[in-house]
Amino acid sequence: MLGDAEIPSVSRQGKSQFDALVAGGAGVLDAIPGAVYVCDEDGWVVIYNAEAAELWGSKPNLKVERARFCGSHRLYWPDGSPLPHAETPMADAVRTGMPTRNAEVFIERPDGSRIAALVNIRALFDGDGRIQGAINCIQNITKSKALEQEVVRQRDDLDDFFENSAVGLHIVSGDGTILRANKAELDLLGYAPEEYIGRPITEFHVDAPVIADILGRLSGGEKLDRCPARLRAKDGSTRHVLITSNGRFEDGKLVNTRCFTTDITGLREAEAKQRESDVRLAATYEAAPVGIAEVDRDGRYLRVNDALCQIMGRSREELLATSLIEVRDEEDRYREAELYQRQVSGELPSYTTQKRAIRSDGSLSHLDVFSSSVSDHDGRFLYAVRVMQDVTERRRMQDEIFASERRLREILEALPAAIYTTDAEGRITFFNRAATELAGREPQLGVDQWCVTWRLLWPDGTPMAHDDCPMAIALKEGRPVRGYEAIAERPDGSRIPFLPYPTPLLDAAGRVVGAVNMLVDITDRKEAETRQKGLIDELNHRVKNTLATVQSLAVHSGKHTSNVEDFLAAFQARVLALAKAHDLLTKRNWTAASLGSLVHDLIAPYRNGEGSVRIEGSPVELSPRAALSLTMVLNELATNAAKYGALSTPGGSLLVAWETAQDSDQTLSLRWFEQDVPNVVAPMRRGFGTTLIARCVEGELAGKAALAFEPGGLRCRIEVPLASLIE
Repeated sequence: MLGDAEIPSVSRQGKSQFDALVAGGAGVLDAIPGAVYVCDEDGWVVIYNAEAAELWGSKPNLKVERARFCGSHRLYWPDGSPLPHAETPMADAVRTGMPTRNAEVFIERPDGSRIAALVNIRALFDGDGRIQGAINCIQNITKSKALEQEVVRQRDDLDDFFENSAVGLHIVSGDGTILRANKAELDLLGYAPEEYIGRPITEFHVDAPVIADILGRLSGGEKLDRCPARLRAKDGSTRHVLITSNGRFEDGKLVNTRCFTTDITGLREAEAKQRESDVRLAATYEAAPVGIAEVDRDGRYLRVNDALCQIMGRSREELLATSLIEVRDEEDRYREAELYQRQVSGELPSYTTQKRAIRSDGSLSHLDVFSSSVSDHDGRFLYAVRVMQDVTERRRMQDEIFASERRLREILEALPAAIYTTDAEGRITFFNRAATELAGREPQLGVDQWCVTWRLLWPDGTPMAHDDCPMAIALKEGRPVRGYEAIAERPDGSRIPFLPYPTPLLDAAGRVVGAVNMLVDITDRKEAETRQKGLIDELNHRVKNTLATVQSLAVHSGKHTSNVEDFLAAFQARVLALAKAHDLLTKRNWTAASLGSLVHDLIAPYRNGEGSVRIEGSPVELSPRAALSLTMVLNELATNAAKYGALSTPGGSLLVAWETAQDSDQTLSLRWFEQDVPNVVAPMRRGFGTTLIARCVEGELAGKAALAFEPGGLRCRIEVPLASLIE
């Protein structure tokens, strides 16, 4: 048995018990004496040793046929009742962490054999105290259990044999005193125990010489077999009996005799009546397709037909040597014993029950039983006639239907889509976990009607009555409903758009008996549609703006150039700057652009030129509109610097820096400082570049732009409200 001290909660390498066992593989468990297996936190068997496989009678391939809670074929409680795997102590351990010590169960192997076992189960925890699984150590106690049961059975059989034997039994001491008598003996003569036990046996024998001869022969060690005698009953009548007896000796001295007393007073008459009854009933018994038996007051079979022998899987001789209790399944034994006793006592003239009979091959037969009483003219019970019908196949089909329904429910529960069913009136009969998640509530079975949701809305947001929903239509019209969209409003106010797929369920006659509905959450699709529409609208807007911008660039570039070559150079540079801004925004799905990326991309073509460039500034995100405007501004400044300014001379340098003011003004301040540029001359007239900068900063961004042609180079300061950069 695996003790707590043998596997620490966390190994020296930091592994938990569970991790250590799984990592060690089956070889670790094989080193432990006894059958051992380990389950994970969901109850799935993850590892077992060879002794466990031998005990189960199978070696589950855990990669193909997963076993949950136990690898055994079937389990039973000690009283014979089935023990579902999901209700085993192992299931309790992985759910609650509760240990089990020396619990007794029966394990049924695939070949039908059963093993008595003691199970010791302990949950396995990680370092934070969470359950990772559990380990089960199984001890085979079949042999000791069999010995124990055999001792008990023999003792009970002896007591039962004496006290409840159908024939009279009594024990007489060596001096002839009655020491013990069973009920059959007392009933035979009509005496109470105190009137019979403790008195000389000679007082109850009619013929003194006969009893003297019997005692003498027994004292001499002779065994008596069916020795005739006559006994005196309490009512004065004489009972003809046969005495079968022998003596028990100690040190050569007779200690007591054990006597069987068989009443044969009405033997001949009873035999004649029995033969007549047998002839009369033989044809009915043997021709009947159901099992028929006559049973005495003690439950023993007096007569059985061939059909019953076939049902029970036993020969006629085997059945007649047993009782209706002995061949029963243990679970049903006490229930029918009580019913039959009530029938024998006259409380029940008849009764109907179901039972499971154990066949000779160990299999179970499910029987429907009708037991009726046959009484004498005084109403006293004589025997019972029992009619038994084998319903094993019907029960098997019922079990298969139940198992199929259970598997279907498990499948539906595992599906990620919301599934629920209703009866013909639309009342909810089943729902899976996904349905509660979509609805944001747990429906009331048999109460909620038509749909699991709290409230329903049409796609336009108008309320939808539950009895007008697609599920109600499917049930009322008896047809599948497709092509609808709806919105489920949860109790917390959130809304989920979904597609319903209600389908009626029909019986064999084509009548609607219910319906099943699948609700598909289309939230992601709706959000994607919204995003797509927004992108299309934004694209349309941007295309129009871009075309207008290109047109303006063309017109104004033409106005400020004197020939086609200058026009093409200026126009191409500005269009390329616009294209760079578009590329940057496209990479960001036209959501936002980084000011730093924008500056680097525009200055990059000139960094290998004559002047040096320094760029500084904190991260600033620009809206698509602001990015396009600043691109045009920075492109004009960069083009001018490359032609006439800091980027056109070896000694020139350029600083582009920006910062954001978090005061009440909330502005972006951008500086373009050129230095060490010789021969700086201010233009004689305002060019298109200057106009474009002013228009973009002041007109588009509501900011300010100041340009100064100083002796060391061009300097430009731009201030823009932060709000204009994100709108």
